[in-house]
Amino acid sequence: MSNILIIKLGSLGDIAQACGAIQDISENHINDEIYLLTSKPYVDLFKKNKNIKEIILDKRLSRFNIFYLYPLMRTIKKYKFSKVYDLQNSKRTSFYKTILFPNANFNTWSSSETTLPSNSSKNEFDKKPVLDRFNHQLKTSGINTNHTMSPDFSWSCSDISKIKSDYKLEKYIILFPFASAHLTSKRWPYYNDLIKKIKENYNDAFKIIVAPGPNEINEAKKINALSILDNKKALNISQLSTLIKNSSFVVANDTGPAHMTAHLNARGLTLFGSHASAFLQSIERENFKAIQVNDLNKLSADKVFEKLSNELS
Repeated sequence: MSNILIIKLGSLGDIAQACGAIQDISENHINDEIYLLTSKPYVDLFKKNKNIKEIILDKRLSRFNIFYLYPLMRTIKKYKFSKVYDLQNSKRTSFYKTILFPNANFNTWSSSETTLPSNSSKNEFDKKPVLDRFNHQLKTSGINTNHTMSPDFSWSCSDISKIKSDYKLEKYIILFPFASAHLTSKRWPYYNDLIKKIKENYNDAFKIIVAPGPNEINEAKKINALSILDNKKALNISQLSTLIKNSSFVVANDTGPAHMTAHLNARGLTLFGSHASAFLQSIERENFKAIQVNDLNKLSADKVFEKLSNELS
């Protein structure tokens, strides 16, 4: 039995995307112990994942903070990992490789760099959809990829029956009109107009709700929808997963909840401006679609409602 390390630090959307790859790695190392290096927001979440034996916390402090870096590297080294799957593929994790396995190839350290196609540069390879990149990386590393291209994030769900009872939630449409303050280009500005159209056409058939994050609770008051909280606090990731999975439909900006929806097999729609490519982010699924436009400010509520109503019918 060997110890295997998976590295995945990124954003909530990145975590949802990677869960198929993590499942494939685990199933291909059935007789080994799987460890995960991740960041603080996802420690409790991954305690629910039956494929992971133990979680190692990376606080993601400066790589040049020796008082932080040395204990972290010492912790990783003590497990004597026989193989590392770097699903983060960042400058930070490449730096970790330099410290831990400086001369390793894909047999020891699997990353997009160590498995790079011979006829492609790193810049060219990074232009492929993210799930395709995971798939190539793992296949090159000897992994049978049964789940990488179709991640299933439903393992993250938890019981929210009390929350649903408190808010009398049965059939509901959930909106995610938020985005980080420094990512205003991701925000579609017409959610209240969309809410008005839904209510005019569906009357009381659906409750319209939002589920704000910890820093979005006050902002949610500007949206004409029911704000779902747990004892006046934002839902945790597991609660949010269940809320999304049980919904009738989701409309979201390009944020973590959109990627969760895609990989929870829930029905919905995400709105992309010129900031990113829905295709490269591998976000479209059988039940989850994207509207891609050059300027989100010019995407009308009529257009979004037309797509929503077609998908609901």
